[in-house]
Amino acid sequence: MRLGPVVRFGFGRGVPGPERDPMADRTVTPPQNPSQPRGQAPALERLDWIGFGIAILGSVLFSTKGVFIKLAYAEGATADQVVALRMIVAVPIYLAIAATALARGRTTGLTLTPRTIVAACGIGALGYFLASYLDFLGLEFVTAQYERLVLLTYPFFTLALGVWFFGDKMRWGVIPAMALSYMGIVTLFGWNLAVNPDGLIEGTLLVLAAGLVFALYQHLAKRAMTHLGTLMFTCIAMTSAGAVAIAYSGVRGSLDDLTGLTANAYLYGLALGVVGTVLPSFFLNNAISRIGARATATMGNFGTVATIFLAVTILGEAFTVYHAVGTALVIAGAIWFSRAERRPRTPRPPSL
Repeated sequence: MRLGPVVRFGFGRGVPGPERDPMADRTVTPPQNPSQPRGQAPALERLDWIGFGIAILGSVLFSTKGVFIKLAYAEGATADQVVALRMIVAVPIYLAIAATALARGRTTGLTLTPRTIVAACGIGALGYFLASYLDFLGLEFVTAQYERLVLLTYPFFTLALGVWFFGDKMRWGVIPAMALSYMGIVTLFGWNLAVNPDGLIEGTLLVLAAGLVFALYQHLAKRAMTHLGTLMFTCIAMTSAGAVAIAYSGVRGSLDDLTGLTANAYLYGLALGVVGTVLPSFFLNNAISRIGARATATMGNFGTVATIFLAVTILGEAFTVYHAVGTALVIAGAIWFSRAERRPRTPRPPSL
């Protein structure tokens, strides 16, 4: 290949200049990649499959929460007691992990200031106390699989909050997908209203409120983790949520009644704290830091299937044709939503 004249920049060495067309005094533009249409931007980076895998695993583990809660309720525990049991198990684990990270110097490059720590505490109390408590209360009125399907709508809240308050762009193509999912919820709502209407409206509203609060948590957590890192943020946020939950239960007098629970109730509380809280919290927060709040939220489809399977096989909940249709509509809408939300916009033609 013939190089053009050498251009010197005063550093003692020359670099090849642009190739010249021998027939005309003009610079030859390198040929465009034939696989890339003219005027189209370069292809986006490949999907973070590890991040999506972590999100799926966290979602499946998180889906066991409703089953463990229902099992604890069957042993006579209340929502306040289950919340307290969950955090009594989880908080020492988070403190031990945080202490280990500090002792090994894994906080290098993190912004551990009073402001960021207080912010993480507030965000944690919002997402893992308030949202969880609303969800626990909702489970006193509705089944585990219905709760999970209603909670699956929180990606829509994540999108709406992102557009309204966090500067995200709206993709109108997701509206039909949202409508499809809500048709599925209405189908299940109608079946429950005909079979067991007691507390259905209250339970549905509580779970929807939990989804809205958790969607806000995801946006705030994404920003906080840029300063604290996934591990340290999770430990601080969950410890704060645990402290608030235990204090709240103490004020309501629920801690005094913990000694009267059955051995099975303690076992379910242990499983809820470790399998349904500690492990998925690290997985989901890590996924949020890797692929973002929206993408992590859409991976809840896998957790929904796991919840339905566990609720039917372990709790003995009914699964009728209405459940099948409603579940199919909700999941189809969520998948459609995730694809429409991630679909790149059509590039504008190059300006003349």
